[in-house]
Amino acid sequence: MAENESGPDPLGDDPRLTSLDARLKQAQAAEAHRTGAGKTDATESYNLGNRVLAELLGGMIGGALIGWVLDRLFGTSPALLLLLLFLGIGVAFRNIIRLSKRSK
Repeated sequence: MAENESGPDPLGDDPRLTSLDARLKQAQAAEAHRTGAGKTDATESYNLGNRVLAELLGGMIGGALIGWVLDRLFGTSPALLLLLLFLGIGVAFRNIIRLSKRSK
């Protein structure tokens, strides 16, 4: 008669197994939160790198362009260009430092 039976009778949901599954999911979520898994991915790092590059180039180009225009208006050949170029670099570095502090 054992050959005619298809297998063990389904017992339904075992409360011990559902409790074990719930505790396992909770432990995996706690471990992922503790290790920071899933928090950073490749696209987030890529976007941060692009933002840093844009801040640096924007500060330098913007400062140099405004300095060049003001030099042409006032006739002070390289003075305002250099001054605003270095000011733009300083502002860009300040923004990059602020970005790095915010991402942690």
